[in-house]
Order: sequence, then structure tokens, then C-alpha cells
Amino acid sequence: MSDELSQRVIKVIADTQHLPVEKITIDSSFQDLNIDSLDGMQILFALENEFDVNIPDEAAREIRGVREMVDGVRKLVEAKQTGSPASA
Repeated sequence: MSDELSQRVIKVIADTQHLPVEKITIDSSFQDLNIDSLDGMQILFALENEFDVNIPDEAAREIRGVREMVDGVRKLVEAKQTGSPASA
């Protein structure tokens, strides 16, 4: 899964956490990357800015890895494009 949206999410995670992009894969968990809840909040804010979406707090609490983050952002971006409400 190396589509553009996935790569953008991974780049945001890498930039906010000062990690090399190569270290992050779609299957990386936040635990693998030593990302704690405060780091997670920084990533969420950066993703909201990058994609111009609003990530609901309830959904954010459930995210434990890169794949879940990509899937959630993808749902929000698609919903925004179609004009329908969606939850991450």
C-alpha cells in the first residue's frame, strides 16, 4: 500500500516525530515507533492541517498504528470530497 495518501500520512508522522521516513511502514505500530499519547496528539493536529479534516477525539483514541491512521484519514478525506459525514 504505497499510494499517495499513505505516503503523506507517513511523511507527517516522520516530520512530527523527527524520524526517518524509511523507518515507518504501513504496519508500524505507535509502540514500535515509541509514539506516546502526547506525540499522537501532535500527529493528529498535523494530519488535520495537512488534509484539512477534523479527526474526532473518540476515533483518535482508538488509533494504535500507522495503518489505522491512514484508514481513518482516508475515510475523512473521502467523506469530505463527497460531502457526506463520516467517522474515522
